[in-house]
Amino acid sequence: MRASTVDQVLGSARLLPRVIELDRAQPEFTRTPWAYLDSAVSAQRIAAGRAKRAEYSAPLAAAEARYGVPAAVITAIWGMESNYGGNFGSFRAVDALATLAFEGRRRDWARSELLAALRIVDQGDIAADRMVGSWAGAMGHTQFLPSVFLAHAVDADGDGRRDIWGSIPDVTASTANYLASAGWRRGEPWGVEVRLPTGFDHAQAELSVRQPSAQWTARGVTAVDGQPLPAFEAASVIAPAGARGPAFLVGPNFRAILRYNNSVNYALGVGLLARQLDGGAGVTASWPRDLQPLNRSQVMDLQNGLNRKGFSAGTADGVFGPATRAGLRQFQQSQGLEADGYPTLELLQRLTSGG
Repeated sequence: MRASTVDQVLGSARLLPRVIELDRAQPEFTRTPWAYLDSAVSAQRIAAGRAKRAEYSAPLAAAEARYGVPAAVITAIWGMESNYGGNFGSFRAVDALATLAFEGRRRDWARSELLAALRIVDQGDIAADRMVGSWAGAMGHTQFLPSVFLAHAVDADGDGRRDIWGSIPDVTASTANYLASAGWRRGEPWGVEVRLPTGFDHAQAELSVRQPSAQWTARGVTAVDGQPLPAFEAASVIAPAGARGPAFLVGPNFRAILRYNNSVNYALGVGLLARQLDGGAGVTASWPRDLQPLNRSQVMDLQNGLNRKGFSAGTADGVFGPATRAGLRQFQQSQGLEADGYPTLELLQRLTSGG
Protein backbone atom coordinates (compact mmCIF):
# COMPACT_ATOMS: atom_id res chain seq x y z
CA MET A 1 0.00 0.00 0.00
CA ARG A 2 1.32 3.43 -0.91
CA ALA A 3 2.22 5.77 1.94
CA SER A 4 0.59 8.61 0.05
CA THR A 5 -2.78 6.80 0.20
CA VAL A 6 -2.51 6.32 3.94
CA ASP A 7 -1.48 9.94 4.50
CA GLN A 8 -4.17 11.39 2.27
CA VAL A 9 -7.07 9.20 3.40
CA LEU A 10 -6.34 9.07 7.11
CA GLY A 11 -5.30 12.71 7.10
CA SER A 12 -8.88 13.67 6.28
CA ALA A 13 -10.56 11.08 8.55
CA ARG A 14 -12.98 12.48 11.13
CA LEU A 15 -14.09 11.23 14.54
CA LEU A 16 -17.84 10.55 14.41
CA PRO A 17 -19.47 10.61 17.87
CA ARG A 18 -22.69 9.27 16.36
CA VAL A 19 -20.87 6.06 15.38
CA ILE A 20 -19.79 5.55 19.00
CA GLU A 21 -23.36 6.12 20.18
CA LEU A 22 -24.73 3.58 17.74
CA ASP A 23 -22.04 1.04 18.55
CA ARG A 24 -22.76 1.24 22.28
CA ALA A 25 -26.54 1.17 21.90
CA GLN A 26 -28.21 -2.07 22.95
CA PRO A 27 -31.75 -2.83 21.75
CA GLU A 28 -34.14 -3.11 24.67
CA PHE A 29 -36.21 -5.85 23.07
CA THR A 30 -35.27 -8.80 20.94
CA ARG A 31 -37.62 -8.74 17.97
CA THR A 32 -39.84 -11.75 17.57
CA PRO A 33 -39.42 -13.74 14.34
CA TRP A 34 -42.83 -12.62 13.10
CA ALA A 35 -42.19 -8.94 13.79
CA TYR A 36 -38.87 -9.19 11.97
CA LEU A 37 -40.36 -11.01 8.98
CA ASP A 38 -43.41 -8.73 8.77
CA SER A 39 -40.96 -5.94 7.96
CA ALA A 40 -38.33 -7.88 6.05
CA VAL A 41 -40.80 -9.64 3.74
CA SER A 42 -43.49 -6.99 3.47
CA ALA A 43 -45.78 -6.72 0.46
CA GLN A 44 -44.01 -3.48 -0.44
CA ARG A 45 -40.58 -5.12 -0.40
CA ILE A 46 -41.84 -8.02 -2.51
CA ALA A 47 -43.33 -5.64 -5.09
CA ALA A 48 -40.19 -3.49 -5.18
CA GLY A 49 -38.02 -6.58 -5.51
CA ARG A 50 -39.99 -7.87 -8.48
CA ALA A 51 -39.61 -4.48 -10.15
CA LYS A 52 -35.85 -4.41 -9.52
CA ARG A 53 -35.48 -7.97 -10.72
CA ALA A 54 -37.22 -7.09 -13.97
CA GLU A 55 -35.22 -3.87 -14.38
CA TYR A 56 -31.87 -5.60 -13.86
CA SER A 57 -32.69 -9.00 -15.30
CA ALA A 58 -29.53 -9.14 -17.42
CA PRO A 59 -26.91 -8.69 -14.67
CA LEU A 60 -28.91 -10.89 -12.32
CA ALA A 61 -29.12 -13.66 -14.91
CA ALA A 62 -25.41 -13.34 -15.63
CA ALA A 63 -24.55 -13.65 -11.93
CA GLU A 64 -26.83 -16.67 -11.57
CA ALA A 65 -25.27 -18.39 -14.58
CA ARG A 66 -21.74 -17.72 -13.38
CA TYR A 67 -22.09 -18.58 -9.69
CA GLY A 68 -25.19 -20.76 -9.43
CA VAL A 69 -27.00 -18.48 -7.00
CA PRO A 70 -30.60 -17.80 -8.11
CA ALA A 71 -31.47 -14.28 -9.19
CA ALA A 72 -34.27 -14.22 -6.61
CA VAL A 73 -31.81 -14.90 -3.78
CA ILE A 74 -29.41 -12.19 -4.95
CA THR A 75 -32.33 -9.77 -5.22
CA ALA A 76 -33.58 -10.76 -1.77
CA ILE A 77 -30.22 -10.02 -0.16
CA TRP A 78 -30.15 -6.69 -1.98
CA GLY A 79 -33.58 -5.91 -0.55
CA MET A 80 -32.68 -7.02 2.96
CA GLU A 81 -29.37 -5.17 3.07
CA SER A 82 -30.25 -1.78 1.59
CA ASN A 83 -33.87 -1.88 0.43
CA TYR A 84 -32.59 -2.24 -3.14
CA GLY A 85 -30.11 0.60 -2.79
CA GLY A 86 -32.57 2.95 -1.16
CA ASN A 87 -30.64 3.05 2.10
CA PHE A 88 -27.10 1.76 2.27
CA GLY A 89 -25.93 4.45 4.63
CA SER A 90 -24.14 7.76 4.32
CA PHE A 91 -21.16 7.30 6.62
CA ARG A 92 -17.73 7.35 5.03
CA ALA A 93 -16.34 3.88 5.79
CA VAL A 94 -12.92 5.31 6.64
CA ASP A 95 -14.44 7.72 9.19
CA ALA A 96 -16.66 5.06 10.76
CA LEU A 97 -13.90 2.46 11.04
CA ALA A 98 -11.28 4.94 12.25
CA THR A 99 -13.75 6.05 14.93
CA LEU A 100 -14.40 2.46 16.04
CA ALA A 101 -10.66 1.73 16.07
CA PHE A 102 -10.07 4.81 18.22
CA GLU A 103 -12.99 4.19 20.58
CA GLY A 104 -11.64 0.80 21.51
CA ARG A 105 -14.53 -1.62 22.16
CA ARG A 106 -13.75 -3.50 18.95
CA ARG A 107 -10.33 -1.96 18.29
CA ASP A 108 -8.54 -4.91 16.68
CA TRP A 109 -11.43 -5.74 14.36
CA ALA A 110 -11.93 -2.11 13.36
CA ARG A 111 -8.21 -1.58 12.67
CA SER A 112 -8.19 -4.64 10.42
CA GLU A 113 -11.22 -3.41 8.49
CA LEU A 114 -9.76 0.11 8.26
CA LEU A 115 -6.60 -1.27 6.68
CA ALA A 116 -8.75 -3.23 4.22
CA ALA A 117 -10.63 -0.01 3.35
CA LEU A 118 -7.33 1.76 2.70
CA ARG A 119 -6.27 -1.06 0.37
CA ILE A 120 -9.51 -0.68 -1.60
CA VAL A 121 -8.79 3.02 -2.13
CA ASP A 122 -5.14 2.28 -2.92
CA GLN A 123 -6.17 -0.25 -5.59
CA GLY A 124 -8.32 2.37 -7.29
CA ASP A 125 -11.69 0.66 -6.92
CA ILE A 126 -13.34 3.67 -5.27
CA ALA A 127 -12.43 7.08 -3.88
CA ALA A 128 -12.56 7.39 -0.10
CA ASP A 129 -15.34 9.99 -0.26
CA ARG A 130 -17.53 7.62 -2.29
CA MET A 131 -16.83 4.62 -0.03
CA VAL A 132 -19.99 5.05 2.03
CA GLY A 133 -22.16 2.72 4.02
CA SER A 134 -23.43 1.98 7.51
CA TRP A 135 -22.06 3.25 10.80
CA ALA A 136 -20.42 -0.16 11.31
CA GLY A 137 -18.40 -0.02 8.08
CA ALA A 138 -20.61 -2.21 5.87
CA MET A 139 -20.65 -0.72 2.39
CA GLY A 140 -22.68 -0.38 -0.76
CA HIS A 141 -25.86 -1.97 -2.07
CA THR A 142 -25.31 -5.32 -0.35
CA GLN A 143 -23.30 -4.10 2.65
CA PHE A 144 -19.86 -5.67 2.27
CA LEU A 145 -17.30 -5.06 4.96
CA PRO A 146 -13.96 -3.97 3.45
CA SER A 147 -12.36 -7.36 4.13
CA VAL A 148 -15.26 -9.09 2.36
CA PHE A 149 -14.92 -6.66 -0.53
CA LEU A 150 -11.23 -7.51 -0.96
CA ALA A 151 -11.97 -11.24 -0.91
CA HIS A 152 -15.16 -11.41 -2.97
CA ALA A 153 -15.98 -8.24 -4.91
CA VAL A 154 -16.10 -8.70 -8.69
CA ASP A 155 -15.60 -6.36 -11.65
CA ALA A 156 -18.48 -7.72 -13.72
CA ASP A 157 -18.92 -4.73 -16.05
CA GLY A 158 -15.27 -4.77 -17.15
CA ASP A 159 -14.42 -1.16 -16.32
CA GLY A 160 -11.38 -2.14 -14.26
CA ARG A 161 -12.99 -1.28 -10.91
CA ARG A 162 -15.08 -3.25 -8.43
CA ASP A 163 -17.90 -0.84 -7.69
CA ILE A 164 -20.60 -2.07 -5.30
CA TRP A 165 -21.93 1.48 -4.95
CA GLY A 166 -22.71 2.42 -8.54
CA SER A 167 -22.52 -0.68 -10.77
CA ILE A 168 -25.40 -3.13 -10.46
CA PRO A 169 -23.50 -5.78 -12.48
CA ASP A 170 -20.70 -5.56 -9.92
CA VAL A 171 -23.20 -5.66 -7.04
CA THR A 172 -25.01 -8.77 -8.27
CA ALA A 173 -21.86 -10.67 -9.24
CA SER A 174 -20.08 -9.79 -5.99
CA THR A 175 -23.04 -10.90 -3.89
CA ALA A 176 -23.36 -14.17 -5.77
CA ASN A 177 -19.61 -14.76 -5.55
CA TYR A 178 -19.73 -14.33 -1.78
CA LEU A 179 -22.56 -16.85 -1.42
CA ALA A 180 -20.84 -19.31 -3.75
CA SER A 181 -17.67 -19.01 -1.67
CA ALA A 182 -19.75 -19.55 1.47
CA GLY A 183 -20.86 -22.95 0.17
CA TRP A 184 -23.96 -22.26 -1.92
CA ARG A 185 -24.98 -25.38 -3.84
CA ARG A 186 -26.28 -24.83 -7.34
CA GLY A 187 -29.75 -26.22 -7.91
CA GLU A 188 -30.63 -26.83 -4.25
CA PRO A 189 -33.32 -24.93 -2.33
CA TRP A 190 -32.48 -23.25 0.96
CA GLY A 191 -35.19 -25.14 2.78
CA VAL A 192 -38.89 -25.83 3.11
CA GLU A 193 -41.63 -25.28 5.67
CA VAL A 194 -42.50 -28.50 7.48
CA ARG A 195 -44.96 -30.02 9.94
CA LEU A 196 -43.49 -31.74 12.96
CA PRO A 197 -45.03 -34.94 14.33
CA THR A 198 -46.80 -35.09 17.68
CA GLY A 199 -44.27 -35.55 20.43
CA PHE A 200 -41.37 -34.17 18.41
CA ASP A 201 -38.32 -33.57 20.61
CA HIS A 202 -37.63 -29.86 20.18
CA ALA A 203 -34.11 -30.33 21.49
CA GLN A 204 -33.50 -31.65 17.98
CA ALA A 205 -34.67 -28.35 16.45
CA GLU A 206 -31.19 -26.83 16.34
CA LEU A 207 -28.91 -25.93 13.46
CA SER A 208 -26.21 -27.99 15.14
CA VAL A 209 -28.33 -31.14 14.67
CA ARG A 210 -27.79 -32.33 11.11
CA GLN A 211 -28.88 -35.52 9.40
CA PRO A 212 -30.08 -36.60 5.95
CA SER A 213 -33.58 -35.57 4.96
CA ALA A 214 -34.55 -39.24 4.76
CA GLN A 215 -33.95 -39.58 8.50
CA TRP A 216 -36.20 -36.60 9.22
CA THR A 217 -38.85 -38.18 6.99
CA ALA A 218 -38.54 -41.42 8.93
CA ARG A 219 -39.17 -39.47 12.15
CA GLY A 220 -42.43 -38.07 10.75
CA VAL A 221 -41.33 -34.65 9.51
CA THR A 222 -43.34 -33.70 6.40
CA ALA A 223 -43.40 -30.73 4.03
CA VAL A 224 -46.48 -28.52 4.40
CA ASP A 225 -47.06 -28.63 0.63
CA GLY A 226 -47.22 -32.43 0.63
CA GLN A 227 -44.14 -32.84 -1.54
CA PRO A 228 -41.15 -35.01 -0.55
CA LEU A 229 -38.57 -33.23 1.56
CA PRO A 230 -35.61 -31.79 -0.37
CA ALA A 231 -32.83 -34.37 -0.56
CA PHE A 232 -30.32 -32.71 1.78
CA GLU A 233 -27.35 -34.71 3.05
CA ALA A 234 -27.12 -32.53 6.15
CA ALA A 235 -30.51 -31.06 7.05
CA SER A 236 -31.59 -29.30 10.22
CA VAL A 237 -35.02 -28.56 11.63
CA ILE A 238 -35.58 -25.11 13.13
CA ALA A 239 -38.60 -23.76 14.99
CA PRO A 240 -37.83 -20.06 15.51
CA ALA A 241 -40.92 -19.40 17.65
CA GLY A 242 -40.98 -22.69 19.50
CA ALA A 243 -43.62 -25.41 19.39
CA ARG A 244 -46.49 -23.02 18.65
CA GLY A 245 -44.93 -21.52 15.53
CA PRO A 246 -43.85 -22.63 12.06
CA ALA A 247 -41.00 -25.07 11.53
CA PHE A 248 -38.57 -25.39 8.65
CA LEU A 249 -36.18 -27.98 7.29
CA VAL A 250 -33.05 -26.19 6.09
CA GLY A 251 -29.94 -27.31 4.25
CA PRO A 252 -26.50 -26.11 3.14
CA ASN A 253 -27.78 -23.05 1.28
CA PHE A 254 -29.47 -21.76 4.43
CA ARG A 255 -26.12 -22.06 6.18
CA ALA A 256 -24.50 -20.16 3.30
CA ILE A 257 -26.93 -17.28 3.89
CA LEU A 258 -25.99 -17.40 7.58
CA ARG A 259 -22.39 -16.77 6.54
CA TYR A 260 -23.63 -13.47 5.13
CA ASN A 261 -25.42 -12.58 8.36
CA ASN A 262 -25.41 -15.02 11.27
CA SER A 263 -29.05 -14.58 12.23
CA VAL A 264 -31.74 -17.23 11.72
CA ASN A 265 -34.32 -14.47 11.28
CA TYR A 266 -32.18 -12.85 8.59
CA ALA A 267 -31.61 -16.11 6.70
CA LEU A 268 -35.33 -16.90 6.87
CA GLY A 269 -36.06 -13.39 5.62
CA VAL A 270 -33.81 -13.88 2.60
CA GLY A 271 -35.23 -17.30 1.84
CA LEU A 272 -38.87 -16.32 2.21
CA LEU A 273 -38.41 -13.08 0.28
CA ALA A 274 -36.69 -14.94 -2.56
CA ARG A 275 -39.46 -17.52 -2.65
CA GLN A 276 -42.14 -14.86 -2.94
CA LEU A 277 -40.18 -12.91 -5.56
CA ASP A 278 -40.48 -16.14 -7.55
CA GLY A 279 -44.24 -16.19 -6.98
CA GLY A 280 -44.18 -18.79 -4.23
CA ALA A 281 -46.06 -18.82 -0.95
CA GLY A 282 -45.12 -17.25 2.33
CA VAL A 283 -45.32 -19.02 5.67
CA THR A 284 -48.33 -21.34 5.99
CA ALA A 285 -48.45 -21.97 9.74
CA SER A 286 -49.48 -19.19 12.10
CA TRP A 287 -47.04 -17.36 14.34
CA PRO A 288 -47.89 -17.16 18.08
CA ARG A 289 -48.47 -13.42 17.91
CA ASP A 290 -49.95 -13.29 21.39
CA LEU A 291 -46.52 -13.97 22.92
CA GLN A 292 -44.71 -10.83 24.02
CA PRO A 293 -40.94 -10.52 23.55
CA LEU A 294 -38.73 -10.36 26.63
CA ASN A 295 -36.51 -7.33 27.03
CA ARG A 296 -32.82 -7.65 27.88
CA SER A 297 -33.31 -7.29 31.63
CA GLN A 298 -36.02 -9.96 31.56
CA VAL A 299 -33.73 -12.32 29.64
CA MET A 300 -31.07 -11.70 32.29
CA ASP A 301 -33.64 -12.49 34.99
CA LEU A 302 -34.51 -15.69 33.10
CA GLN A 303 -30.84 -16.65 32.84
CA ASN A 304 -30.18 -15.93 36.51
CA GLY A 305 -33.27 -17.89 37.51
CA LEU A 306 -32.23 -20.90 35.45
CA ASN A 307 -28.70 -20.82 36.83
CA ARG A 308 -29.96 -20.57 40.43
CA LYS A 309 -32.14 -23.64 39.93
CA GLY A 310 -29.29 -25.65 38.42
CA PHE A 311 -30.35 -25.40 34.77
CA SER A 312 -27.17 -24.00 33.27
CA ALA A 313 -27.96 -21.03 31.02
CA GLY A 314 -24.44 -19.67 30.65
CA THR A 315 -23.49 -16.10 31.43
CA ALA A 316 -26.43 -13.86 32.32
CA ASP A 317 -25.81 -11.31 29.56
CA GLY A 318 -29.33 -10.64 28.33
CA VAL A 319 -28.65 -12.43 25.04
CA PHE A 320 -30.78 -15.51 24.37
CA GLY A 321 -28.42 -18.03 22.78
CA PRO A 322 -28.03 -21.83 22.56
CA ALA A 323 -26.86 -22.27 26.18
CA THR A 324 -29.86 -20.39 27.56
CA ARG A 325 -32.20 -22.29 25.23
CA ALA A 326 -30.78 -25.62 26.48
CA GLY A 327 -31.19 -24.60 30.12
CA LEU A 328 -34.74 -23.43 29.49
CA ARG A 329 -35.60 -26.74 27.85
CA GLN A 330 -34.36 -28.60 30.94
CA PHE A 331 -36.51 -26.37 33.15
CA GLN A 332 -39.55 -26.95 30.93
CA GLN A 333 -38.99 -30.71 31.16
CA SER A 334 -38.82 -30.47 34.95
CA GLN A 335 -42.21 -28.73 34.88
CA GLY A 336 -43.83 -31.25 32.57
CA LEU A 337 -44.06 -28.70 29.76
CA GLU A 338 -43.26 -29.03 26.07
CA ALA A 339 -39.52 -28.40 26.00
CA ASP A 340 -39.20 -26.12 22.99
CA GLY A 341 -36.78 -23.66 24.63
CA TYR A 342 -38.78 -20.59 23.62
CA PRO A 343 -38.71 -17.82 26.26
CA THR A 344 -42.05 -16.44 27.44
CA LEU A 345 -43.27 -14.22 30.26
CA GLU A 346 -45.16 -17.20 31.69
CA LEU A 347 -41.93 -19.22 31.96
CA LEU A 348 -40.12 -16.27 33.53
CA GLN A 349 -42.90 -15.95 36.10
CA ARG A 350 -42.68 -19.66 36.90
CA LEU A 351 -38.97 -19.29 37.52
CA THR A 352 -39.18 -16.18 39.65
CA SER A 353 -42.19 -17.36 41.65
CA GLY A 354 -40.52 -20.62 42.56
CA GLY A 355 -42.80 -22.74 40.37
